[in-house]
Amino acid sequence: MNIADLFLPLLLAVFVIMMFRKQKKTTQTVAQQRSQMVPGTEVMTQFGLFGRIVSVDQEENKAVLELSPGNTATVHLQALTKVVTIPAEEAASAEDTVVPDDASSLTLGKDTNGSTDAAVGRDAAAPRDETPEETLERLNRDEKKEN
Repeated sequence: MNIADLFLPLLLAVFVIMMFRKQKKTTQTVAQQRSQMVPGTEVMTQFGLFGRIVSVDQEENKAVLELSPGNTATVHLQALTKVVTIPAEEAASAEDTVVPDDASSLTLGKDTNGSTDAAVGRDAAAPRDETPEETLERLNRDEKKEN
């Protein structure tokens, strides 16, 4: 028997062993992620949708995700691919962030010529009263600047 005759079966055996090791590692990773997926956990789905788990039904293989306050979606458990972890610093700053109900904050703090209120001497936190005519005039000027 020559060494070339042993090479092919040996290569096949190594390939099979590596395949089983990879499958075992993948199974362990999935099991670890499944144990983390409890109600209240932020997750990402296979199709890129982020949400918070509301409930998990292991028998039906379903999870209910809250995508935004009041909006829920039911997905298959296999669609949950990643547990999203937010660093403590970002979580604290995200809770302090105030989201306005309208677009007034987009122009708040900017003068019509683009300088900030602080540079002009006004308090940036104080809301500016603008008449509808002034708003229309400002929007027309901004549109001309963009073109």
